[in-house]
Amino acid sequence: MPKKTFTTEQIISKLREAEVLISQGQTVPAVCKVIGVTEQTYYRWRKAYGGDEDRPGAAAARIGAREQLSEAVSCRFVLDNAIIKEALRGK
Repeated sequence: MPKKTFTTEQIISKLREAEVLISQGQTVPAVCKVIGVTEQTYYRWRKAYGGDEDRPGAAAARIGAREQLSEAVSCRFVLDNAIIKEALRGK
């Protein structure tokens, strides 16, 4: 059976759907069948993406922060590259 890969957005939406179903009284095994993942995957995802139970949307905030950091680092490299090119042009 081929391994399915999910994007971060898909994982977060499945976790949100699971939380709604659990709050309605369904068990974790039943919820896992509905969202189409194993219990092990559900708990792994919840640990990685939904660890802050007291803050709704915490996983999305963490992902947004990672993306901002990545963008800042790439901008820094572009800026450094431009400075080096300018310095070499002056010789």
